[in-house]
Amino acid sequence: LDEPSLYTVKAVLILDNDGDRLYAKYYDDTYPTVKEQKAFEKNIFNKTHRTDSEIALLEGLTVVYKSNIDLFFYVIGSSHENELMLMAVLNCLFDSLSQMLRKNVERRALLENMEGLFLAVDEIVDGGVILESDPQLVVHRVALRGDDVPLTEQTVTQVLQSAKEQIKWSLLR
Repeated sequence: LDEPSLYTVKAVLILDNDGDRLYAKYYDDTYPTVKEQKAFEKNIFNKTHRTDSEIALLEGLTVVYKSNIDLFFYVIGSSHENELMLMAVLNCLFDSLSQMLRKNVERRALLENMEGLFLAVDEIVDGGVILESDPQLVVHRVALRGDDVPLTEQTVTQVLQSAKEQIKWSLLR
């Protein structure tokens, strides 16, 4: 029985403008080793970084992508996956980061806010299942997982610092 599964995302990747990995999360074992993952990442980067389109079919997978300044964002699904669903994930991730980084979606700002990126991806996709496609809700939840203060009033780093403090206190209780 080949029923459509809820597992719609195989990977979420962010590469820099040399095609090097800044963030990668694989949700299945299509590429079981880091070596295979990096080879795949180089391949998609080489195939996509000079094109203006948003969708590629590669190695039997559907790849949707967008670039901004010095970052390349990819969401990967199986070949029979709905591109619109994958695109919704991609746009949600990009728009969430754009809000969190105050529209400054570039490599340095991202590297300073990696924890926020990890939290955002976890809000959008869980185990390959798409949970959320509304960036407002994602940003809101990432903020809640910090200290109930909107991100406009404190950076993601501060949010996480306070979360770490809370964890420390709860362990000491």
